[in-house]
Amino acid sequence: MKITIIGTGYVGLFVGCGFSELGYDVICVDKVPEKIADLNAGKVILFEDGLDELFRKNVASGKLKFTVDTKYGVESADFIIITVGTPLHSVTKEANVKYLYAAIEEIAPYLSGYTVIANKSTVPVGTGDKLVEIIKTINPAANFDVISMPEFLREGLAIHDFFHPDRVVVGTDSMRAQDAVKKLFSPFQDKPNILFVERRSAELIKYASNAFLAVKVHYINEIADFCEKVGANVYDVAKGVGLDSRIGDKFLNPGPGYGGSCFPKDTNALVHMARHVNVNLSLVEATIAGNDARKSKMATRISDAIKDIENPKIAVWGLAFKNGTDDVRESPAIQIVQKLVSHGIKITAYDPKAMETAHSILGNSIAYADSAVDAAKDTDALAILTEWPDFKDIPLAKLQMRHKRIVDLRHMVDAHVAMNNGFDYEGIGK
Repeated sequence: MKITIIGTGYVGLFVGCGFSELGYDVICVDKVPEKIADLNAGKVILFEDGLDELFRKNVASGKLKFTVDTKYGVESADFIIITVGTPLHSVTKEANVKYLYAAIEEIAPYLSGYTVIANKSTVPVGTGDKLVEIIKTINPAANFDVISMPEFLREGLAIHDFFHPDRVVVGTDSMRAQDAVKKLFSPFQDKPNILFVERRSAELIKYASNAFLAVKVHYINEIADFCEKVGANVYDVAKGVGLDSRIGDKFLNPGPGYGGSCFPKDTNALVHMARHVNVNLSLVEATIAGNDARKSKMATRISDAIKDIENPKIAVWGLAFKNGTDDVRESPAIQIVQKLVSHGIKITAYDPKAMETAHSILGNSIAYADSAVDAAKDTDALAILTEWPDFKDIPLAKLQMRHKRIVDLRHMVDAHVAMNNGFDYEGIGK
């Protein structure tokens, strides 16, 4: 079985590396020549734990190839997996599917033999119907099935999740396509649970899943605020709540709000879709508004820590939206930094992996340090915004700060250790 991946971003590259590792011949197609040139030169264009080794191994074996030539990538493919971006429309907040439609229009003329076209891009319900219509219009003789196969890879754990998926959701009523999917996943050592549903249901499952998790994140953040007012400890509360098997302990970590490429985009797109059919998703709408407000609130918390200091300077640890990735899309850390900069506060930041991607957004509005310790030098407060595990191991005695203040939004520093080292410490939820 030959597999073609359309798109080489945070999903396409992971999926391409994964299937090539399983022994498939994989061709990744992208329309950005510079990106393909880098990949063909052996340069991994993004960071993800475990990706570099997997990439180099399968490029060297010839199982993983990259091209800008759509015809070359498509004409002999048995399985085409679409992973192009569907960003939010800047005004309406709906999912923008123009890149997906463009990709389908480009591959349609080259389809030959029976081909399964699996859409992994997160799209509005009913998009699969439109994809079928586009292909039939351009290539009436094409023999194909369009299926929805949403991705559930967690950034930072994407490689693990690819090889050990907790479920594979497939939207199709075609038995031939179902057989092809079963064959596709047959090499997996841990055989995944494949859930076959209607295509529209599969398209909605991704949105419903991410919206639920976003609600859970915002819920524990609100409970953290409540804990601060009544003298409770949110980490104890979260542990007790998470022991309930009906709830579970995942996504009960209080912080500066959710971010990344999925939660902000998918919650907004889901609300937009619901409004079009006169459904009120009040819980999701409240989550979106509350999460937006939380980032401003956390920025104020940091600025309040240095309000008595003239010409203050802040050190920031962490710019990625979460640990394990260099992705800064909708990162709470980036948005908080931008708010602080807008108030004239000088910032020196450090992130183990996301310095380059952060610079593409922040530019020279802040300074960048070579290490976490260097970032803190001669600053008046330290704000911890991303939960990189390395931050827990940094001896506070090494920090040469003008004023010893820590605002820890990720529970990275032990409050007692900080205070024993002479720091004023402020965390979340206690």
